[in-house]
Amino acid sequence: MNRAFLFILVASRFANAQPSDAGVPEAPPDAVPVAPAAAPVPTVAADPAAKPEPSAAELAEIEAALGSDATDAAANPPVAAPPVLSSFNPDIGVVLDLAAGWFSQDDNLQTGGHDPTNNGFNLQQLELSLGKAVDPYFRFDSNLAFSQEGVEIEEAYATTLALPANLQVRAGQFLTRFGRLNPTHVHAWDFVDQPFAIGRVFGGEGNRGLGIEVSYLTPAPFFLELVASATDAHGEGSARSFFGGADLPVETPLDLEGVVAAKEFFELSDDWSLALGQSIATGPNGTGRDTRTNVMGVDLYLKYRPITFGSDTVVAVQSEWLYRRRQRPDGVATDVSGYAYVFWRFAKRWGTAARYEVGTGSDGDDLDPAWVDDRHRVSVNLTFWPTEFSRLRLQGSVDDPTWQAHPIWAAFLAAEFTVGAHGAHKF
Repeated sequence: MNRAFLFILVASRFANAQPSDAGVPEAPPDAVPVAPAAAPVPTVAADPAAKPEPSAAELAEIEAALGSDATDAAANPPVAAPPVLSSFNPDIGVVLDLAAGWFSQDDNLQTGGHDPTNNGFNLQQLELSLGKAVDPYFRFDSNLAFSQEGVEIEEAYATTLALPANLQVRAGQFLTRFGRLNPTHVHAWDFVDQPFAIGRVFGGEGNRGLGIEVSYLTPAPFFLELVASATDAHGEGSARSFFGGADLPVETPLDLEGVVAAKEFFELSDDWSLALGQSIATGPNGTGRDTRTNVMGVDLYLKYRPITFGSDTVVAVQSEWLYRRRQRPDGVATDVSGYAYVFWRFAKRWGTAARYEVGTGSDGDDLDPAWVDDRHRVSVNLTFWPTEFSRLRLQGSVDDPTWQAHPIWAAFLAAEFTVGAHGAHKF
C-alpha cells in the first residue's frame, strides 16, 4: 500500500461524513413566526467541517504503509545526476578566411603573412581559438593558424585574473600591444590585407614572440593603461627589424625586444569616442652584436556610433604611423611608414572603407635594398554581412612603388565564416 491509496481512503471517508441539507424542510413563505415562551437553552452546534478521527485499524494500516515506503527509499536511493563534463572544456571558435585575388604583375609587394599573394584562390588562414578560465587566478587563450603550408601557433598565453592594484600579467607567446593593428587578427581587420607598414617593420606575422607582459590600469580621471613587455627578438616574420632570422644567442636581457605603450580612451559624448596610443619598441638587430633598432609609433581611432537615437550608422577613422631607426655597422637607416583610413557602415548589412598608405625610402637598408624611394597605396572596399557570423568583401587597390616603372593594380573577393564561441573584438 502506498501514500496515494491512503490519501484516497481518508478523503473518501471525510466526504461521506459531510452533513446534508436534503432532509431539512423549509418554512412556508406565509408562515407566521411564533415567539418561544422562554429563551431556549443554548447548545453547541456541531461543526460541519470537522473530520472524524480514523479508527485504530486505519491508523495501523497507515503506519505499515509509511514503514514500507521508508524501506523502499533506503533500498533504492536516488541516483545523482552525472557531472556536466562540458563545463571543463574550453570555448572553441573557428574562423575561415578565403580570398580570390588578381594582380597586374607577379611581384606584387604584399608584406602581410595572411595577405592574398597569388592570382586565383588564396587561403588566408583557418584560425582555431581555444580559451577558458583555468581557475580563479588564471585564464588560458590560444590561437592556432592553419594554412596550406602547415600549422603555426599564433598565440598561446596565460593571463592573471586576481592581481591587486589593477595589475595584470600574461605570459607565453602573444602579439605585442604595439600600436593598434598589431595585436589584432585577420577577422578583426576592415580590409582584406594588412597595411604594408606592419609587414615592413615587424614582419608578415606582426610583432609577436615568447615572453611576458605587465599592464597597469591607472587611477587617472580618464582611461589610461600602461603596458610593458619583454619578448624574444628572433623571428623573420615576427621580429624583422630586430634579430629577425639571424642565428644570434640571447646573452643578456638587452638581447630581448622590449615594448612599452600607453593606451588612452575618451568618451567625447554619447555618440563619439576617441582612443589614442603611443608605443616604443627597442631591441638588438641582426647586423651585429652592438647594433640596435628603435621603433616609435602613434595611433588614433575616432568612432561615431549614435546610441541617442535608433541608427545602424557607424563611422570610424583609424590612423597609425611608425618611425624606425635601425643601426648598422656602417651607419644608421631611418624611415617612416603609416596608414589612415575611414570606414562607413551606411546600412545594417553594408559598409565601405577607403585607405591610404605611405612609406618613405631608406638608402642602404639591408632588409629592403630596393625601397629607396616613397611608396604609396590606395585601397577601397565594399563589405556585406549576411549575418554577424559571415562577411563578404570586394576590394580594389593601386600600389605605386615609385622606384618601379609601373603601379601595381589588385582586386580581391574575400569571404569569411565564423562558427563556435569567439570573443568580441576590442574597441
